[in-house]
Amino acid sequence: MTLKNTPLRWGGVSQTLHWLIALLILLLGIIGLTMGELPKTPKYFWVYTMHKSLGISVLTLVAIRLGWRLYAGAPAPVAGTPRWQERIASATHVLLYVLMFAIPLSGWLFDSASGLRPFRLFGQFEMPKLSAPDEQIRAISHALHEWGFWLLIAVVIVHAAAAVYHHVHQRDATLVRMLPQGWLKVPTRDSV
Repeated sequence: MTLKNTPLRWGGVSQTLHWLIALLILLLGIIGLTMGELPKTPKYFWVYTMHKSLGISVLTLVAIRLGWRLYAGAPAPVAGTPRWQERIASATHVLLYVLMFAIPLSGWLFDSASGLRPFRLFGQFEMPKLSAPDEQIRAISHALHEWGFWLLIAVVIVHAAAAVYHHVHQRDATLVRMLPQGWLKVPTRDSV
């Protein structure tokens, strides 16, 4: 497997970052949707700290992924893809990056503006505050964090559905090239 992206497929670094970030976002979503229901025990605060730490990890990984994409480039569009689909795919990728930056930053800002003691990244490193305690910033950042999450879920569903559509209906390499070689074959036009 090549680490760098090629004109035909995503390289190992891009694939690893893509799937690792997707897995962490799924985990963050599950934790975020359930942590408010936990009893206020020491484990409750541990779960919140873990949610915040994983969110900062996603922010870091997305910054690395964007830097890698700028360095390694992106594969050319799959041959035969209509121009309008290329434009939608590009816009979707930009929106995904914006949301993957905005959601953890808004969560960090929400935590900062809440006036809580600084949280420690994975219990080790104290994270700086992005804001002094402020109820208006807290409310706005919380809304951005929550609604940004739901928008991200909608965009990810469309993104995944488009990849499956390309694989099943258009029978092209769109999905295959984001997976390690050999995991999935490009369907032929003749296959059922």
